[in-house]
Amino acid sequence: MKYRQLGDSNLKVSEISLGSWLTYGVGVDRDHATACVDRAFDLGINFIDTANVYGRGSAESFLGEALAKRPRDSYVLATKVFFPMSDTDKGLSRVQILKQIDASLTRLRTDFVDLYQCHRYDASTPLEETMQALSDVVRQGKARYIGFSEWSPAQIEAAFAIPGMEKFVSSQPQYSLLWRRPEEKVIPLSASLGVSQIVWSPLGQGVLSGKYKPGAALPADSRAKSDQMGNMMHDLLRPAVLEAVEHLKPLAQEAGCTLPQFALAWVLREPNVASAIVGASRPEQLEENAGASGLVIDPELFRRAQAIVSGVR
Repeated sequence: MKYRQLGDSNLKVSEISLGSWLTYGVGVDRDHATACVDRAFDLGINFIDTANVYGRGSAESFLGEALAKRPRDSYVLATKVFFPMSDTDKGLSRVQILKQIDASLTRLRTDFVDLYQCHRYDASTPLEETMQALSDVVRQGKARYIGFSEWSPAQIEAAFAIPGMEKFVSSQPQYSLLWRRPEEKVIPLSASLGVSQIVWSPLGQGVLSGKYKPGAALPADSRAKSDQMGNMMHDLLRPAVLEAVEHLKPLAQEAGCTLPQFALAWVLREPNVASAIVGASRPEQLEENAGASGLVIDPELFRRAQAIVSGVR
């Protein structure tokens, strides 16, 4: 496993990180989830990403239990705040940030998180209020650094323009061969500000694994087949997307790796990406994904891959 610096922080994170969206505490049973966490450590994955809203606290509670036996300095832990935890608890107001960080720390069974992220932008709260609350969380020792997810360039610039506040060190956008929007503005801006990308859905929620075949039934044990995990995949399962993915398989073979490894290596070719977050319901999925770290692939193969998927999303 290779490691990269996370923005202007002193955190070194594994190129492949373990996420818990729709999986741990939600769609994957405890024994399989625990096995995945244990295997992640065996593989050198040191970065674990979650959020308070995942399973309305269930993912954090599971991780708190699964990580309790491990030294706190053996992993980098990130969580997020924004989405509703109840009818009244939501957003990035000062009250909510201070309330939700304490609740997250309780569920995670730790005194601090390494990275506390705004899960989205809160247009109903003054940005100065949000940044002051996040800065206080850092200065109180409850988080080491702060980040954001899916903020616009204008919102990012506005946050950095407020004097006297803690600075963001990470951005968490969706980014994959099937979703390249961050390349236009967010990645260049982030690089200029000392912010790294931690990307979610680098495998297009599993579509870039090649497991979904055009015109075929969904695999019984797949995310797309799951009521808990598959309800956001409809656009990714369109025939045009699946057919394009089929055409990527020979490129992965030519590169001497699996298709998931090829897709993850494509994401990691971008220097501003510190880590690619993967979900896993079985340890062997993590083993395959971890094999993408450090892969050296001919850029021409990547260019051919980009041409194949161009226009399908």
